[in-house]
Amino acid sequence: MTTTSEAVAVEQEIRQPAEKSMSLEKQRQIWGWIFLSPWIFGFFVFTALPMVASLAFSFTDFDLNAADEINYVGLENYERLFTDPNVDNALWATAKFATIALPLAIGLPVLLASLLNSRFLVGKAIFRTLFYMPYMVPLVSATYIWGGVLNTETGWINRFLEEIVGIPNGPNWVYSTLWIYPALNIIGLWGIGNAMLFTLAAMQGVPTELYEAARVDGAGPFGQFRHITLPMISPIIFYNLILSVIGLFRYFEVPFILKEGSGDPGGATMFFNIHLYQTAFTFKEMGYGATLAWLLFVMAMGATILIFVTARYWVYYAAAED
Repeated sequence: MTTTSEAVAVEQEIRQPAEKSMSLEKQRQIWGWIFLSPWIFGFFVFTALPMVASLAFSFTDFDLNAADEINYVGLENYERLFTDPNVDNALWATAKFATIALPLAIGLPVLLASLLNSRFLVGKAIFRTLFYMPYMVPLVSATYIWGGVLNTETGWINRFLEEIVGIPNGPNWVYSTLWIYPALNIIGLWGIGNAMLFTLAAMQGVPTELYEAARVDGAGPFGQFRHITLPMISPIIFYNLILSVIGLFRYFEVPFILKEGSGDPGGATMFFNIHLYQTAFTFKEMGYGATLAWLLFVMAMGATILIFVTARYWVYYAAAED
């Protein structure tokens, strides 16, 4: 009898710490959900619910000019996408801009990070700060500043071309269909410092023994960059590529501020988001505007999935298992 009571006592002593541990684990889970609840509430109220509502609106003729009369029209808005010439023009303008912007957004941060990571550069900290500081300038202010800088008559770029280079009539940056995309990309380069900083951090994380081994094998600077640096920083290049592609699909603020949403010159700045904005908030066609928004979502999602699928062929993770 004594043996049985001792065994029960030992079992209770073992069970009590386990029960306390389980109780502590439950408390942590409860507090975790409590801290997450503001984000969960915000996601459902400000993201998920508006997305569901916009999907529902895309099947209606919802017009803010006649908000009391909302009728179900089925796939009529989606059929309109294939006959709306403004959609084709907006997609074409976005694609032409992307052919310049995307290579710059990926290649230039790598180039700048390579220069700033060079052991021969003096004053690295100063240059890093100078390259990153423009990223801190508000976008609206930067756009207005660049609007003055790119002015055909008084802008300092054309004045530099005239007085230093000897070109009397500089490009008509913001009023020419030929030069508007280079002008927009020049403005975009103003905020390249953030991507450059991430790329620089990745380069500084490459093990130095890899370069030492490559030099012993006779590899030159270009060979080291091609076979060591690029593979080792490919995750950051992949990250910048994803952000750049998403940024292209949501490109709106700079052309809207610079040209007041008019699409000038010649419709060259009528990007997809500006067409969406005009449809929904200028012409008040919320039903068709919601359809355009879902088209944009599908295109951005498709491009992102494609990049993720192809990443296995060119993104190298040093810690990945074979």
